[in-house]
Amino acid sequence: MFTALLCTYSQQRGKASYYSKRATGAKTSSGTLLHNDSLVCAHRTHPFGTKLLVRNLTNDKEVIVTVVDRGPYKKGRIIDLTYAAAEQLGMISKGVVAVEVSVYPDKGVPYALDPESLPEIDLEEHENATTDEGYNAVWIKSQQKNETKELAQNLIKEDKSTKSSEVKKTQPTTTKKKSTTITKKKRR
Repeated sequence: MFTALLCTYSQQRGKASYYSKRATGAKTSSGTLLHNDSLVCAHRTHPFGTKLLVRNLTNDKEVIVTVVDRGPYKKGRIIDLTYAAAEQLGMISKGVVAVEVSVYPDKGVPYALDPESLPEIDLEEHENATTDEGYNAVWIKSQQKNETKELAQNLIKEDKSTKSSEVKKTQPTTTKKKSTTITKKKRR
């Protein structure tokens, strides 16, 4: 048990291989389906969902993958990668390369702000803000929005009425023409 925990949180060095493209759609040990275009891997000891940083020792390229499967079971190999991850490491032509695997520190949501860095806003002060004439600023903004909506609706109505009158003006009047019949002379 202690060795498994020690192995989980330390760096490992060994060989990495990658899944065949034919493995796409296969069910993994975690229950998910394997897709070769996703950045996932198989590892013997790390829990499912753990993010691992895999570094190719020959060219120093790195990729971050998520553990979704168990394996590899071949001696000397420590991780199986998907085709996309192997491509990012530059190991497609070699098949098996020496890598270093370490746990990627999960920093949580990348765009979450620290609550201590946010300024405090006094909502009561902003809601009761008044203008020079003594009107509530929120009420004025809502009135401006209503006036803008009414103006837009009136413009649309005017535009429709002018278009319909233009259509009436441009429609041609139909007059009946006298039809004349022309008889062709037969050639003899």
